[in-house]
Amino acid sequence: MEKYLSAIILAYIVIVAVKNPLFFSPETLFDMIRSGSGVMLLALGVLLVLVSGGIDVSFTAVAIVSSYLSVLTILNLGIDNVILASIIAIAIGTGLGAINALLIHYLKLPTLIVTLGTMSVFHGLMAVLFGTKSYPLGQMPDSLANFGSANLFTVNTESGRYGLTVFLPIVVAAVVGIWFMLNRTLLGRSVYAIGSDEESASRLGISILKVKLFVYCTTGGLAGLMGIIYFSELKYVNPTSLVGTELMVIAAVVIGGAKLTGGEGTVLGTILGVVTVQLFDKTLVFLGLSSSWNDLFFGSVLLASLMVMYRRQRLADRRNLVFVAS
Repeated sequence: MEKYLSAIILAYIVIVAVKNPLFFSPETLFDMIRSGSGVMLLALGVLLVLVSGGIDVSFTAVAIVSSYLSVLTILNLGIDNVILASIIAIAIGTGLGAINALLIHYLKLPTLIVTLGTMSVFHGLMAVLFGTKSYPLGQMPDSLANFGSANLFTVNTESGRYGLTVFLPIVVAAVVGIWFMLNRTLLGRSVYAIGSDEESASRLGISILKVKLFVYCTTGGLAGLMGIIYFSELKYVNPTSLVGTELMVIAAVVIGGAKLTGGEGTVLGTILGVVTVQLFDKTLVFLGLSSSWNDLFFGSVLLASLMVMYRRQRLADRRNLVFVAS
């Protein structure tokens, strides 16, 4: 799947570059990395959930609730520190993820139904108990705003000065960590096992509850960290934003080859899916097209990916049947 998606991305880049040479600039690259960092963190969490056989639509609510409560906490404590805010957001996000895992495991309900409910419950409880007051740049913690503007290094060009965001090493660390866990540990194999067949995994001695707690707690923690990055980049703490974008993130992971039925999905495919989303979202202007074309391109790639994925699955199933008969 990664080969097909890489070919699509490469063809699109060539078309855009031929149409408008300004596409190849540090500004475009750095802008895509900055805006795609938060999406990548969410997509890694979604990948874990899909591989384990579930579907989580509450991660955007978890991101907003955990990061908003962390901002309120440091404002009330008078401690303007983005590291403390991140730790609090990750802790709250992990706790909300644990609630998802426990409800899914003990209620034996479909993951989509449970997380659809908790999405509203989490955001509604925050609104009732803590309000939805927004904090513009002048009222939000300075450390949060400075974090959003910080760069690893800057490049001077004829059109201005552009920097590579400090979000990048955070995302790289998360990517490496999730890849290592999925591909080099017994826990990763357990995630794939329960996604392929939960009953068989249980008979092999895998603790379904522990694996689900890990999957949903990790997804919640990543969402909490993403919320801090999102507010920092936006330079505006708005507790009513972000919710409603979860389907775009899920679609990006599915484009990368993760199956909605579980047991299949890779970190590389997820990266390519997010890159596809970012390319269509940020570079259509180089083709002289409006953002309205984004949905058309994105939907077309999603349909093509699903057709390729499920055709390969049907061919594989047919070959297995022939092998068994022989």
